[in-house]
Amino acid sequence: MSCVTVEDVQKKLQLELCAGGTGLHRSIHRSDISRPGLEMAGYFNFYPADRIQLLGKTELSFFAMLEKEKRVIRMTKLCASTTPAVIVANGVDVPIELLEAAEKENIPVLKTDVPTTRFSGMLTNYLEGQLAPMTTMHGVLVDVYGVGVLITGKSGVGKSEIALELIKRGHRLVADDLVEIREVSKNVLIGTPPKLIEHMLEIRGVGIIDIMNLLGASAIRNNKRVLLNIDLEIWDPDKMYERLGLDEVKLKIMDSEITKLTIPVRPGRNLAVIIEVAAMDYRMKRLGVNAAKEFSDKLNSEINQSVNQLNGEENF
Repeated sequence: MSCVTVEDVQKKLQLELCAGGTGLHRSIHRSDISRPGLEMAGYFNFYPADRIQLLGKTELSFFAMLEKEKRVIRMTKLCASTTPAVIVANGVDVPIELLEAAEKENIPVLKTDVPTTRFSGMLTNYLEGQLAPMTTMHGVLVDVYGVGVLITGKSGVGKSEIALELIKRGHRLVADDLVEIREVSKNVLIGTPPKLIEHMLEIRGVGIIDIMNLLGASAIRNNKRVLLNIDLEIWDPDKMYERLGLDEVKLKIMDSEITKLTIPVRPGRNLAVIIEVAAMDYRMKRLGVNAAKEFSDKLNSEINQSVNQLNGEENF
């Protein structure tokens, strides 16, 4: 499980810090958000203190109607020791009782002008992406015609060189050598580069090159959904490779699966073009156009027609 801090949220969503700055290092372990409406009314029996607390105009307008003593008690209970942060949305003024209670417990209080419902969606999407189960894979992730293609294979097979050729042909690099893959939901895998090697590509004999500085921002992407795996292997003359493409092989990553194609490598094969075609063919299959199946159906139809004609001639 990945980890995200309150400071990460503050920077990503551009939130104003109002109190509890010493607690910005607090870790957030859940993507769920709490809207403490019942808590403002005094009901803390099932208070989810380990979530980010989001206060909007509704909660704080009710809170303002309470007596001074009750307001202090409510905010003291709201700022539990396990609470990561409290965020006030919709540009509402932060109550002084909240600021005092938060400073006492070193709980960050953040503020945004974004409407509460919209901000809740933004925050949830960010946290789900950051806290999703993650694994790392050795390979290269490239955006080819809108399809996230994960190129894998043994070291030295030419993954980075093929990626460079694809980038030169107008496609976009996401990650080279090591790809961080997060499972946002079932069969939804998002690949990102490690921060240390972001935008970098290693070419044997040349060294490390910075793709963004070399070819511009249009040549890179910070993340991409992984949809297709191209596994490169040295050509084995004794191995039978797929000729029609009827059998769809899957690669399992965590609890999800993606389509896998094994492409043999040998001199004279233009692998960049092959990967481009594989990506386009993947898109067509998702649209319901399967050339291999259409060919197989036509072939079977021709065979059946020939057999029927032969049987008719024998009966005659």
